[in-house]
Amino acid sequence: MIMGEIKHKNLYKMVGYYIIIGISMLVSWWVSSRLKSKFEYYSNVHLRNGLSGKEVAEKMLRDNGINDVQVISVPGQLTDHYNPADKTVNLSEGVYMQRNAAAAAVAAHECGHAVQHAVGYSMLNLRSKLVPIVNISSNLMQFVLIAGIAVMAASRTIENPNGNTTVLAIGVAMFAMTTLFAFVTLPVEYDASNRAMKWLKDTGTVTAEEFVGVQDSLKWAARTYVVAALGSLAQLLYWGSLLLGGRRD
Repeated sequence: MIMGEIKHKNLYKMVGYYIIIGISMLVSWWVSSRLKSKFEYYSNVHLRNGLSGKEVAEKMLRDNGINDVQVISVPGQLTDHYNPADKTVNLSEGVYMQRNAAAAAVAAHECGHAVQHAVGYSMLNLRSKLVPIVNISSNLMQFVLIAGIAVMAASRTIENPNGNTTVLAIGVAMFAMTTLFAFVTLPVEYDASNRAMKWLKDTGTVTAEEFVGVQDSLKWAARTYVVAALGSLAQLLYWGSLLLGGRRD
């Protein structure tokens, strides 16, 4: 009777997990679609100064006294990023070449990360320290979580109807590290955008009309990180409830 109740309880929890995944994927898809449409729209708002994304990036770096960061082009769409290891601002081919509000927004945002690196921004430093741990956790945690569920099921007895939860606890701890990383990323991304918008506005690199496009583009880009963080938290809470429920029951 007890074993049957636990099986039904775990079944309900699995259904809840798939609902969480489904909602997270749906919201993520919607935000990503909005982001792409915004960038397509603001790609038609051409800069009056005629600067390309590459030139905007190089100008922002110079204005912030950064002379050891290289701006390079990388293949793909929305593949833009700053690499602190080799000090490169990597701009997707479209952003690198284009001369519009969307390109200026992305280029300045990635340079915002370079400025963070140069001034020793604490949250960027924390995120960098978490990267090795998160890389290991993200590669292994799904296998560990599945193994944890299997061990719990295989080790159930009349005396211990919930089984051994040690492996599952390790998996939950790994998931917690990826969730922590997602939330540490939020202030890093918002701060980079704020630095970008302030510089673009204060230096007059974009006009008031163009700045609206920059602001809107970066707002939707930031929301992708918010959705990812909340989705990760929701999944962590699911796995945590499964672990704690197993230990209590």
